[in-house]
Amino acid sequence: MYDFANSSYTTVVLTTVFNAYFVGVVAAGRSWGTLALTGALSLSYLSVMLAMPGLGARADARAGHRRLLFTSTVGCVCATALLSTVGPGNIAWGLLWLAVSNMFYCVGESVVASFLPGLARTEAMGRVSGWGWGFGYCGGMLALGLSLWVASAAESHGLTAPVYVPWIMGLTAAYFAIAVLPSAIWLREPRGTTMTTAPMAMLAQLRYAWHETRRDFPDFRRLLMCIASYQAGITVVITLSAVYATEVMGFGMRQTMLLVFLVNIAAAAGAFSFGYLQDRIGHKKALALTLVGWIAMVLLAASAHSVGVFWAAATLAGLCMGTSQSAGRAMVGVLAPSHRPAEFFALWTFAVQLAAVVGPLTYGGLVWATHGDHRAALLVTGLFFVAGLWLLGRLDFERGKRDRDAGEAAVASIVRVE
Repeated sequence: MYDFANSSYTTVVLTTVFNAYFVGVVAAGRSWGTLALTGALSLSYLSVMLAMPGLGARADARAGHRRLLFTSTVGCVCATALLSTVGPGNIAWGLLWLAVSNMFYCVGESVVASFLPGLARTEAMGRVSGWGWGFGYCGGMLALGLSLWVASAAESHGLTAPVYVPWIMGLTAAYFAIAVLPSAIWLREPRGTTMTTAPMAMLAQLRYAWHETRRDFPDFRRLLMCIASYQAGITVVITLSAVYATEVMGFGMRQTMLLVFLVNIAAAAGAFSFGYLQDRIGHKKALALTLVGWIAMVLLAASAHSVGVFWAAATLAGLCMGTSQSAGRAMVGVLAPSHRPAEFFALWTFAVQLAAVVGPLTYGGLVWATHGDHRAALLVTGLFFVAGLWLLGRLDFERGKRDRDAGEAAVASIVRVE
């Protein structure tokens, strides 16, 4: 249900409405509009990347996962509501609240993932993660459907984007706040080992955990590098697909919303169904299959000159999006030691946020350097998926599970001795 709620933000604000509105209306006529947008988002991802390891360690130490989750939720809701005050020319104001809202969203996305090992058995991790992503896309589609209704009603009365987009931002904030209530009421603090470490010692311990992965959890380390690679490409698609559709394919706001609606349907179907396939054929094979699909999607979209071909590429992107994100989260859940969930999921967040800094900023920089060549920037994005597939080939998932079991056994033996 938390995935259902927070997907309203990423679907409406990041993927569909506000990014295209910012480039086309708020920063209209500026050649650096796309670069400014990606720069603000990259700055927010960098902030999360630097802050989340310490926040994750603190949550482990103080049993504060639930508190951190809903504090970040309130922050995202409030900052999203403030996006409704952004109009043409309010570039700095728009970039500020976009960065702040995205920062809070990313913190919540990381914290909620750390609940996964306590909610699912190891052999069911893929399908439970898939349920979450699938319900998330359903929530995103509902929020997008409401936004499409607002946009259609406004345009039928002759109103333009500067009038109705602020309404959509307010609606999205309200949707997030209401849809998150079931989680706020029923979600409980995950059970596990509670540490009593001082704040500076927590950060030192987390730095040690990263170095520890080289010695004791090498395949978890390879998984993080793989995720960082392909997530860079996924973040580009999530953040800039609407910008690409409007700037390259000439889509209007309603057509872009319908496109993303289709992507969400495909993503929900992929997340729901692929979780079962992932548990059946194995996490590594499942993720490899989706990365091949991502590479095919990039080639198809970059070469598309007709609307039909672009819609086909968007459908493929939706299928791959739900499956790859679900697969990566489930793999982290399987390989992370059960007595240190938030700490290892914080390392995962670090990798994801690093990707989110590099991916969109690379795309925005290429668009600016090539004087608006979005197709070339998209082709370069495909290299992130190629790198992820290569790194995945070097990962031994079964050995990673044995390393996890050995680490848990060592902790259990220490506890028995004490």
